[in-house]
Amino acid sequence: MSNVSSTADDILACARWLIIAGGYNGFSYADIADVVGIRKPSIHHHFASKVDLVRTLVSRYREEAQAGLAALERNVPDPRDQLENYVAYWEACITDATAPFCVCALLATELPILPEEVALEVRAHFRFLASWLTSVLERGKRKGRLHLSSTAKVEAEGFMATVHGAMLSTRAYGDPRMFGTITRPLLDRLSTRH
Repeated sequence: MSNVSSTADDILACARWLIIAGGYNGFSYADIADVVGIRKPSIHHHFASKVDLVRTLVSRYREEAQAGLAALERNVPDPRDQLENYVAYWEACITDATAPFCVCALLATELPILPEEVALEVRAHFRFLASWLTSVLERGKRKGRLHLSSTAKVEAEGFMATVHGAMLSTRAYGDPRMFGTITRPLLDRLSTRH
């Protein structure tokens, strides 16, 4: 049984990297078969279609993000520090290339061409992340740790867009340092009283 789940996990991990490299239409089951070292029918055994594969991938990605942010909440009580840790996580992932791009942010750029089942999962990730950021910003404001120029919801959407935009700029310039160049002023602005 563990071999079955291991193969499925290998397929999902490969698909994740292929999506980050080339988007939804940038890979096929043949590409996965070559990388994982299995035959295409084996992939179909685990995921009947590419839609099933990517929907499962995004659903698991969202679950991982939820677990990671819940751990951050448990381990880092200060809202300002939570935001800083969130940004630092992405900066480290981009710098060491372990996760150079948020899968959902990348797929969001392709929403018009994505199958609806995948698009629903991507949108759910954005709603979850915006909700988490809103709650962190609200707590930070209440505790006097964060200064908001607008409502927490508007600030959360702007924060999320800035982080995802920094990922795009980092990719466009081919320079991991660009991420921090873009995100540091965001954190500074939220921390400073005007």
